[in-house]
Amino acid sequence: MISTQKTRNPALTLAAAAVFAALVFVATYLFVISIPATSGYFNLGETIIYIAALIFGPVAGALSGGIGAMTADVLLGYAQFAPGTLAIKGIEGFIVGFLYQKLQKRIKNSSLSATIAIAVGGLEMVAGYFLYEQLVLGYPFTLALAEVPFNMVQMLVGLVIAVPVVHAVLRIFPQLKR
Repeated sequence: MISTQKTRNPALTLAAAAVFAALVFVATYLFVISIPATSGYFNLGETIIYIAALIFGPVAGALSGGIGAMTADVLLGYAQFAPGTLAIKGIEGFIVGFLYQKLQKRIKNSSLSATIAIAVGGLEMVAGYFLYEQLVLGYPFTLALAEVPFNMVQMLVGLVIAVPVVHAVLRIFPQLKR
């Protein structure tokens, strides 16, 4: 089980955020499935955001998610999504890390805590892109709605991969437990 120490070295958090931002970028950049309806894309960067948030907390989750995914958007040619991605993925990473820390105090099963935290953060991502596409990019409702199932699958794939990876990492590197 993952313990819940309240403080972590800020330098370690910042270093982890930088490393995980790079990993989010790589996972996003290397695995892209285009969604023609909205000119968005499906990717595996979500998985890395969840891992960063669950192991290193909300700040590392927010920074790695926002910066890594936004950088991928720009370099992949999806610059129209970059401002939204910075906010949406940043908030998602923060929610997952924050909620996971809070749930760990009430729920003994760390997998359940992680699943709930990822579901809530992931739903923020799904809703965030749906709203961003309509309100900022001006996509019609049906066009923005077409991306929702892809974003849901992206969240679920991230969940299915991230939770076992976090458990494995913490078994191998117990010093990372909070």
